[in-house]
Amino acid sequence: MAAIEDILQVEQIDNDIYRGGAFPSRLQRTFGGQVAGQALMSATRTVSEEFDVHSLHGYFLRPGDPDRPAVFLVDRIRDGRSFVTRRVTGVQNGEAIFTMSASFHVRTDEGYEHQDRMPPVLRPDELADRSEELSESERAVFQEWRNFDLRIVPADKLVTSPYFAAQQRVWFRYRHPLPDDTVFHVGTLAYMSDMTLIGSSRVPHPDSKPQVASLDHAMWFMRPFRADDWLLYDQTSPSAGAGRALTQGRIFDLQGRLVAAVTQEGLTRTGRRDPARTDR
Repeated sequence: MAAIEDILQVEQIDNDIYRGGAFPSRLQRTFGGQVAGQALMSATRTVSEEFDVHSLHGYFLRPGDPDRPAVFLVDRIRDGRSFVTRRVTGVQNGEAIFTMSASFHVRTDEGYEHQDRMPPVLRPDELADRSEELSESERAVFQEWRNFDLRIVPADKLVTSPYFAAQQRVWFRYRHPLPDDTVFHVGTLAYMSDMTLIGSSRVPHPDSKPQVASLDHAMWFMRPFRADDWLLYDQTSPSAGAGRALTQGRIFDLQGRLVAAVTQEGLTRTGRRDPARTDR
């Protein structure tokens, strides 16, 4: 597993054209968080330091090849006094695999504040680090993320709402200290936000083995955070049907501050082989 600093390090190869590296992987497709993180870093490289990203909206168009680098083409849609907008297209083999719009907001704006409260939950130090206790099938997946500490709150320890169809809570953090540059923390959270979220849709269907892939992904960044400190991913899946599942996540820090929100729709199709597997 490469360091996240290496994964997020994009190389400028021309004006507004960047290349993200390829890294050894056990996955059949390039991990969606890697593509989104590299796309976001490419967009950030074209924006003045007085702006911070506050939202992104991306679509996964084709499976990425984890053995090949991706090229990211950045379009400068708008440069305003308060907001900057970029569109990024990720390309492999001459075909678009990902497209994303990202919006950046000037740091000096002020306004009223409120936020939802963090739900009651076991703290991460009350949960075991299961990285050494994984089954063979779990280890194959979690080896991809061994630089990340992931602790899923057991279902029997969750305080749940009867109005939600599916709920899951996961503590996560990057295991190693990251640079103080906020760009690395935002990029790391964009990478991490694709972890475990679609899995919340399987909570009511533990015996189902669907074909799973991220279809689209949206994030909003509300408050500063560090991705090498513990963050709680409070996940729900409001609906699943027709081979797709909608999932949502709210991300809190240890102090209970709501730092980001995520919405993702994923493929959860049953009864058909994964076409990406037949190509390899």
